Amino acid sequence: MSPGPQSYQQVPIVECGEALVELPVEFARQTPHPYAVLGAPYGQGTPFALRTGVVQKLIAAQNFLQARHPELRLLIFDAYRPVAVQQFMVDWTFADLVARANQQPEELSVEQKQAFYQQVYQFWARPSLDPATPPPHSTGAAVDLTLLTEAGTPVAMGGDIDEIAPHSYPDHYAAADLPAERQFHHLRTLLRSAMTAAGFSQHPREWWHFSCGDQMWAFHSGQPVAHYGGLVDF
Repeated sequence: MSPGPQSYQQVPIVECGEALVELPVEFARQTPHPYAVLGAPYGQGTPFALRTGVVQKLIAAQNFLQARHPELRLLIFDAYRPVAVQQFMVDWTFADLVARANQQPEELSVEQKQAFYQQVYQFWARPSLDPATPPPHSTGAAVDLTLLTEAGTPVAMGGDIDEIAPHSYPDHYAAADLPAERQFHHLRTLLRSAMTAAGFSQHPREWWHFSCGDQMWAFHSGQPVAHYGGLVDF
């Protein structure tokens, strides 16, 4: 039920060999980690890791944000994701969508399964082990994050991370009339400004997802090659 390679996965990868390292303590983390709570198979690894060059850019993004808004900082929701975890979350999301529709997986027709998987793959990358088409998070170059207040409260951004819904698109509230929705757009713009100033590229369908150096980044930045390929282990 997996789709074929996406357009961004046609970008060639020239692996630079940078190490995957745990994020420094200066970054706030979403704990307990939501996928680990569900039982995702991380083994002895940590989801709070990125390539060394990406970590440096994330530090630059947080510095950019705090120089302009000292009352805010970044909250890391998820970073490195082994392919096994990607597969686990694709399976879990499929089952969750089916359950929300009050249906049973074993009773679905082929067409119904395809329709549910189509929803899943709008937001979850294919859990591919092909070195030419790694999921973005499995490269150690992608991060899911949001904003956090000085008091340690996550900022309301107009939708939850990983939510399969139209309001997950980054500019969903761009033309909003309601003050609260205009604030959501303002905050999403703040987050995007900090991340893009540091060299990241935003996922076109996820306000929370940014990457630097992977295929998606190369595709949306007009770069000829990606610098980070898939990693087998941490």
